[in-house]
Amino acid sequence: MNSLPDPAVAFKNADLVVDETAVTAALGRMARAINETYNDRSPLVLGVMLGGLVPLVRLMRLFTFPHTVDYLHATRYRGATSGGQLEWRVAPPQDLQGRDVLIVDDILDEGITLAAITEELASKNPASLRTAVLVQKRLSRAVPVPMVADFVGLEVPDRYVFGCGMDYRGFFRNLDAIYALAE
Repeated sequence: MNSLPDPAVAFKNADLVVDETAVTAALGRMARAINETYNDRSPLVLGVMLGGLVPLVRLMRLFTFPHTVDYLHATRYRGATSGGQLEWRVAPPQDLQGRDVLIVDDILDEGITLAAITEELASKNPASLRTAVLVQKRLSRAVPVPMVADFVGLEVPDRYVFGCGMDYRGFFRNLDAIYALAE
């Protein structure tokens, strides 16, 4: 981890990938599509901590349907810039039988984390299970992506991005725009 730039240096040298106006517009588009899907339902909305916290809160403010909220915490990054083994820090709720469930996360990169989460939740027999991600990467790598999100706000290049819930070494989740580490 010491070979990574200091967070202040990383931010100073970062490239703006998506500005705040575009992020807000994307969240609005996502919320409209999600509202159409759940207009006659009362789903459980699950935020994937920690990154999914920011898009979850911003989307919930735009929801027009009744919903309950909970969270789960699964991670592959643990402060690093590349993923490892999936670690469950907070398991998903147990009682999902017959419930409509919407999972909200920050980013769909290789899809490994979100695929594992959806597989675990599907085993609990929800009535429906959908996923929403603020950002999906346009992968330039030859990586088979095991899933596609139901609701996607933005596409970003295949770079390490942060802001809007995504972090760099634990920093910058709070930013209203999305940045990429300098190449």
